This record gives sequence, C-alpha cells and structure tokens, in this order.
Amino acid sequence: MRPLILAVSVLLSLLLSEALLAATAPPRDLTGWEWRWGDSPRDASGTPAWLDDAGSGEWRAIDFPSNPPGRAGQEHLWLRTVLPEGEWRDPVIYIYSIDLIAQFFLDGEPLYQYGEFDAEGRGRFAGWPWHMIELPEDFAGKTLHVRIFSDYTDIGLWGEARVMDRLDVLTMIVHRAWDDVVISAFSLLLALLAGSFALIGAQRQSLGAVALFSLAASTMILAETQFSQLLLDRPLLWDSLAAAGYFTLPVGMGLLLTHWLSGTPQRLMGILWRLHLAYLGAALGLSQLGLVTVANTFPPFDLMLSITLPLMLALAAWHLRRLETEQRWIIGSFALMAGLLMADMAVAHGLLDWRKVPVSLGLLAFSLAIVGVSLWHYRRTQRQLSRLNRHLEEQVRERTAKLDCLVRKLEGFSYEDPLTGLKNRRYFDELMQHEASRADREGAPLSLIMIDLDHFKQINDQYGHEVGDSVLMAVAELLQDHFRDADVVCRMGGEEFVALLPGATTERAEARAGELVERVRRLTLHHGDQALPTVTLSCGVATYPCHSREPIALLGLADKALYQAKYQGRNRSATWSSLAAEPLPPAAAG
Repeated sequence: MRPLILAVSVLLSLLLSEALLAATAPPRDLTGWEWRWGDSPRDASGTPAWLDDAGSGEWRAIDFPSNPPGRAGQEHLWLRTVLPEGEWRDPVIYIYSIDLIAQFFLDGEPLYQYGEFDAEGRGRFAGWPWHMIELPEDFAGKTLHVRIFSDYTDIGLWGEARVMDRLDVLTMIVHRAWDDVVISAFSLLLALLAGSFALIGAQRQSLGAVALFSLAASTMILAETQFSQLLLDRPLLWDSLAAAGYFTLPVGMGLLLTHWLSGTPQRLMGILWRLHLAYLGAALGLSQLGLVTVANTFPPFDLMLSITLPLMLALAAWHLRRLETEQRWIIGSFALMAGLLMADMAVAHGLLDWRKVPVSLGLLAFSLAIVGVSLWHYRRTQRQLSRLNRHLEEQVRERTAKLDCLVRKLEGFSYEDPLTGLKNRRYFDELMQHEASRADREGAPLSLIMIDLDHFKQINDQYGHEVGDSVLMAVAELLQDHFRDADVVCRMGGEEFVALLPGATTERAEARAGELVERVRRLTLHHGDQALPTVTLSCGVATYPCHSREPIALLGLADKALYQAKYQGRNRSATWSSLAAEPLPPAAAG
C-alpha cells in the first residue's frame, strides 16, 4: 500500500461503526519469546532447519526479543514465539523497529522480509522504519520465527512487538506523532525567522547559530517521528536526515555559546563544536560513499556526545553569572533538551527500559526561549516581530484548518455512500468476508437480500437525474428504517442495494423482503412540489446454510434470485430455493 493511501486510511479508521469496533480485539503484546544465537543450517530443499526444531534445547526464554545475553560478536539471531488468539478484523504484527534486517516465517512458511540477505546470511543496513506485517486469518496458535542479522551494537526487535488491527496501528502512529510534527514545524519556521534576521541584523553569529540549531532539531525530530514513513516510505533517507540533524545540534549550540563566552571557556567551546563539525562531515561523507552505514555512525557519536555535552553545559555554567537574563533562558532550555537527549540515548542503548522520550518538548522550550530573546534583542523592531508572530500563528491555524477540512473530505470518501448515507460497496465487501467467516465458523444462519428498483432508468430519463437522486435517497431512508439494528444495508451502485442479515433464517429473510416490497409500493414520493409516480422494487433472497455450503456464495445466489423476480414481473421477492429445478432465466433490465 502506498504511503499516501496509508495516511488516508488512518483518518478513515475513525469512521468505523461501533459494531465493527466491538468485534475488534484490543492490541496484544507478543510474549513467550525464545532465542538462540547463530544462523540455521539449510535442509536439502534450502529451508532453514530451525523452523522445525521444536524440541531443541538450544532455545532459551527471554522477556523481550532484543539483545540476548552472551552476544560475544554474534551477528545472527533467531527468535520464535506463538501468536495469540483474538478477533481482529484486519490483523497485523506491529513492530517499532528492527536491528537491523530480518526474515519472518509463520508456521514454517515465509511471511515477511526486511532487508536483503546474501548467501552468508548477511546484509546492509536498510533503515529503522516501523513495520506492519499482514497476518492470515488462521494465524492464531501458529509459531512465528524471526531470523535477524545485525552488525550494529543492538540486535533483535526494538521498542514494541504486538498484534493489532491495521487501522489501529495507523491511528496510533498519527496520535503519537502529532505533537512532534507540530513542534517540528514550529521550530522550522523559527529557524527561517532567525536566519532572516541573521542576514539583516547586527547579531548575525548568535542568530545564525540559533537558526542552525533550530533547523537541525526540527529535521531530527521530524525524521525520527513514525509519521514520516507515511509521508515518504524511504527509511534510509529519513535516517540520514535524522543523523544530519542530530550530529549538527552540538555544532549550533557550540557556535552560540562561543559567541557569549570569553577566555579559556570560549577557546574550549570552539574546540568542542569544531570536533563535532568534523565528525558530521566525516560520518555523512563516508556513509554516502558506502564505506560505513548510517547506523554505525550513531554509536561513536553518542559516546562523544555523552562527554562533550556535559562539558558544554559546564563551560556555560562557568560564565552563567556574567551572562544576560535572556542568555540564561536559552542555556536553561538547552540544558533541558540536553537532558532529554541523554535519556533518549540511554534508551537507545538499552541503559533504560524502552519508552518514548519527549525530546520535542525540549525543542519547544528552546524555541519559546528563542522567541523571547528575539523580542528582547529587537525592541526597535517589535512591530515587525509581532506581525511575523501573527503570521506564524495564522499558518499554524491554517494548517490545522486544512487538516480539519481534509478530515471532513475523507469522511465523504470512506465507507459511506455520499448520496444516500448508506454504507458503500467497499464496506460491504469487507463486512461480507467477516460475516461469512463467522457464519462458517459458528454454523449460524446468514441471509442476504439483493434489492433493485424497477424501471429506475425511466425515472431518470423522464424526470432527470436530480429527481432520480431524490428517489434513491427516499428509498435508502426507508431501507434504514425497515431493517433491524443487527442488519446492514449497503448501496452497491446505481439503483441496486443489498441487505446482510446475520442470524436470519430463510423464512425471516423472506418475510422482511416481502414487507419491504409492500412498503415501497405504498411509498409516496415528491420532489419539491412535484408529485412523483409510485416506484416498486424487486428482491432476491439467499441463505446459508440452506442454499449454499459456502456463505461467501450468497451474493451470487441472491443476484440470480433477483433476476428471477424481475423475470416474473417485478414488484416482488424471489428466493433461491425456488430456482433449484429451473434454468436461470435471462436478465431483465430495470
């Protein structure tokens, strides 16, 4: 599925009915993991032997499938667990990240692969995206095997691994990323503002450093948010952007502090930010040349940053009393973001339990401090800054309004027919699969009624499509009122409708269809002040298991019964059972 379609699907998930949501199981963390080091040998057919290794004593239990003990240079890891049971409507395995590439097998069969494995079971870093792995309907109770290669400091799955509904995953991604996206956009606009003032103002070095730091932080946070994968499915590109932003942060702050300090602290600060600048150029250059992977540039930088970042803060604290109030605000916000960066670094290297560290809050604090300092330094241009801030607020409101507009538009393209308000063909196809599976599994009856307005084309030809639309809306309103809450009525297209009746026997469905024919025959229609002629409809009824051993076949049987009703003179209902000994009549139009 393309990234844009995925983003649209997130918003469409909000439109699911309560009945479907009630049938969806909550997310379930994958537990009961086992692991073993090394790579599986292959049998004569090339299949990994460990896929059929249930009794081996080499497998050991682990709470979460990441970084088992005793790695000692191992680059291959196998994991396995048994998938849980649950009534998910569209089940997938959601994984926050993988270190580094992996193959997934379900019940011994290939299920999913991320990255490319060579003949030796090795491969290059392919990025750190999140993963959504589709599951078949009968996955419950089957064994999931995961083959992993990593020459990184970490190996295995990372963050989260759970079974969820697909739309729940996408909705979760948007909810988690929304704050980070807004803060990143705000910081980006602030970077542009500071950069503009650096070109025309006197404090060029300070404002230029602020612009560089804000741009780097904004890029890092946007690239690391999971929503970026929905915007553009290029994991390596996003990881490169995240690395560039992350590696630039100490350069931007070092430039700013160097301008404020003097003497020995100034010289030491200059050495620190130049050291980071050299690493930035070397890491990005070597990764672009393919001599190192982006993943392997992070651990050395983290080690260096864990030393230089406290030194930067110590040097700033040395001169804190000599600094102006607004400069202290900036250093305080930088200290907050530095603490969050260190916590995020500790989580990334397993020193702290996995959690989402809100680094964007530090960026927000820094951005707000910069706004205050900018107003402090540019009293003479306060009106101009005020106009720019209002423009910034208008842009934020405009983006929010555009998003609200997009949500409203997407509601029209979801599972509802925009003319009648009934569910559409797409919704019916998904619901039919679900109800057919349930009826087959539980042995419960399932009835389907095909409904078609008689001679509807004549109404359009004689009165126009606007009148035809009003007739369709009136009939749709009657259909919604006629069927019980457990039944679902959908518009298949044109003047054709379908009603799905879970648990209804043939007799019950025939009675409902007959009553419907009579109610439509008595329906009085108007378009404005114009009285419209009486309309009639024809129905075709089919029931599982009475008429078919396969509930999924009901649609075709009911359609043939509908043709029988048309053939017999319309304005009536026909049941598939009456066709058992007769040849199928030719289709009667309208």
